[in-house]
Amino acid sequence: VQLQASGGGLVQSGDSLRLSCAASGRTYITGWFRQVPGKEREFLAAVIWDAGRTYYADSVTGRFTVSGNNAWNTLYLQLNSLKPEDTAVYYCAATGEYLGVPRSAKSYAYWGQGTQVTVSS
Repeated sequence: VQLQASGGGLVQSGDSLRLSCAASGRTYITGWFRQVPGKEREFLAAVIWDAGRTYYADSVTGRFTVSGNNAWNTLYLQLNSLKPEDTAVYYCAATGEYLGVPRSAKSYAYWGQGTQVTVSS
């Protein structure tokens, strides 16, 4: 499975962005993570497609929302009320089978190339 993340950019504090993660095929779980230099990859949100279950990190609940298309091969991440501390490279990840809890980066077999989000104050 190949993943293509897009939608990042330079925005101002308080603005919104929508990121897209397009997969070359159906997946079991698709998630979003972000990473800043020198820190571990941080879980943001994920969806288990056939169960229709979504998971969010506490740090983004209420500001970030995931949604998907009917073909289960594109996952969107809506970023609202962006803050400078949201600046990071955002990655999407997926797996075709259950490898572990969705919040763990180790549970994903496939990763996209990342898209940069920069929020200015």
